[in-house]
Amino acid sequence: MAEITFYEKPGCQNNRKQKEWLELAGHSIEVIDLIGHSWQKEELRKFFGGKPVPECFNLAAPDVRDGKLDPSAFLEDEALELMIGNPLLIRRPLMIIDGRYLQGFETQVLRKIISLEPVRGAETVVESLKMLDLNTCPNPASDICNTIKEN
Repeated sequence: MAEITFYEKPGCQNNRKQKEWLELAGHSIEVIDLIGHSWQKEELRKFFGGKPVPECFNLAAPDVRDGKLDPSAFLEDEALELMIGNPLLIRRPLMIIDGRYLQGFETQVLRKIISLEPVRGAETVVESLKMLDLNTCPNPASDICNTIKEN
């Protein structure tokens, strides 16, 4: 099974379910706080993977959701600078699997790299997770998942 580095926003409901699915498929997860991580431009750029810049933004981030920021208005370097300054803008999760840098929980892409089939005894839980939308914020009208908690 794979060892996965999983960058999450602590408290994100979808990130919790995504990690659960990966673990129930037998993978080992190293969790890193996406918000607290000290990002460098070149490191974050690897996760973009050649995707159009707007696809790399978290559409549920308050500034995007509220129309204060238009993801299509930025070149890659500008977007990276914005995301480093405000990690809530980063589409999550970010994962590193076998040297591949991935952004978003795209099951079709993941299946080409790793197995998402459950280990024995976890079939029912994984089947229920497969039925969920694990990419769209379940609380789009609130900032529950999009606030940075201060310690």
